[in-house]
Amino acid sequence: MGAWQSLPEDLPPEVRHFVEQLRRLKDATGLSLAALGARTAYSKSSWHRYLNAVQPPPRQAVTALCGIAGLGGPEAERVGVRWELAVQAWPRQATAPEQPAGAEEYEDDPTLPWWEEPPPAPSKGPRGANRMLLAAVLLLLVLVLVAGVGVVVLG
Repeated sequence: MGAWQSLPEDLPPEVRHFVEQLRRLKDATGLSLAALGARTAYSKSSWHRYLNAVQPPPRQAVTALCGIAGLGGPEAERVGVRWELAVQAWPRQATAPEQPAGAEEYEDDPTLPWWEEPPPAPSKGPRGANRMLLAAVLLLLVLVLVAGVGVVVLG
């Protein structure tokens, strides 16, 4: 693995400790940034920003890295706690003019990898109701035919 670029001197200790831990985890995987990007839902450039303290990673990225590095249970929970502390202490950038007030706050990215997304909920719109109505009408028609045939045969 290549040498990491040095972190900014004015970085809060919580952020420095967290980023250094992420770097150790990434190095333990033996993967390049491109390979790490291919194994997660986050690009090579995103990992570059996270591992150089330019931007805080979303919780899901940290969870993915822990999984790839073989961390689980209490160790992964400790990394999650360090992530929370680091995100709270992460230096905020000035709000850009096009951003609304409060937009500089970091939020957990809700993006999930495709393999962790829940299946789509079944549609309960008008198409589903129409299908149910059609099935009920067909069932009623079959019952009427069976009853009519029974009356003719037995009658």
